[in-house]
Order: sequence, then C-alpha cells, then structure tokens
Amino acid sequence: MKKMLVVLALAMFSFANAQKGSILVMGSIEYNSQNVSNAGSETKDNYFGFSPKVGYQFHQNWTAGIEAGFGTAKKEFGRAENKTNDFSLGGFLRYSKPLNQTFSAYADLGVGYQSTKNTITGTPLAGINKGDGFYIDVTPAIFINVNKGFGLNFNIGGLGYNTYNFDGNDGNGDNVKNFNFTFGKAFSVGISKNF
Repeated sequence: MKKMLVVLALAMFSFANAQKGSILVMGSIEYNSQNVSNAGSETKDNYFGFSPKVGYQFHQNWTAGIEAGFGTAKKEFGRAENKTNDFSLGGFLRYSKPLNQTFSAYADLGVGYQSTKNTITGTPLAGINKGDGFYIDVTPAIFINVNKGFGLNFNIGGLGYNTYNFDGNDGNGDNVKNFNFTFGKAFSVGISKNF
C-alpha cells in the first residue's frame, strides 16, 4: 500500500508540475547528411537545425512564450557550393488538454519573423540572395510525461503560411509565399521540461 501511495504521489507531483505558473522549456534538433556518388562526380548535402522555445503557463491550459529557429544547409557539387542560413524569431500560444497523468494533447499557434541567406560560390551563378518575411503556423501534438514534468513531444505535421521578400540586384527581388499542409507527411520529436 505504501508503494502505491508513493507512486500516486509522484504521479500527482509530475502532473502538477505542468500546471499554472510553471515555465516551459523545449526544443528540437535536426541533422541530415547525404553523399551521392555517380559517374566520377560527388554531391554532399548537410543540414543542421535547432528550434528552442520558452514559455510561461499562465492558465491551467494556456502557455505563451517565445520561439526561435536556426538552420544551416550546405550542398557541395564539384567545386560549386550552395550554403543557406535560416533564422526565425517569434511568439507562440499553446492550448493543452491533459488526457490523463501521462498524456496531453496540445496545439501551438506560432507567429513571427524569418530570414534566409543563400550563398552560391564556384559557378557562373555565384552570388548572395537574402530574404525576410513572416510565418504563421499551427502544430498539433501529443506530450508524454516521462518524469516530473520532463517529457517528449510528438507531432505529425501541421498547417502553415510564410512569406519571403528577396533582395534583387536591380531592386526587383522575388516575393515568395508558401502555404503548407503537412498532416501525416512530417514527423518530429521534441523534448520539453516544465519547471
């Protein structure tokens, strides 16, 4: 009976740890690498991305905070190189609904600024292309409470809209607008901790 009470007390503490007044810290890291060799040529692709979030749970079901994203991609083919650096900074609002002491469902609404810089070297098309714009996205996910507010976050895509306005050498850069619907197409895992 004592063991059962201790387990119940720990579970209640873990559940209470993600309640009103707690600080949420979470993030995800992504890394991809690919080498392709054929007919005497080789192509190398590398990508690294990091997306941290920090928020304050001001209500039992609501959290608000800031989010950022950093990414760098590099593609080498022969003497040519294409390198892209991405940055984003914005805010998010989360609504979460506990399903039981272990699982919660939530959805994040994120809005913010984003920028990109693409540098091409080693080809006649060499140059730098910079752009900035904004993003808005909705990401539903599942939180699994592993221990004392520390948990894993799983999502399988979301809904998003973003824009980029690129600088042109002649002042007439491209304007890019993207709408993304990725339910079931994307999968990511993140780590979070409520303090």
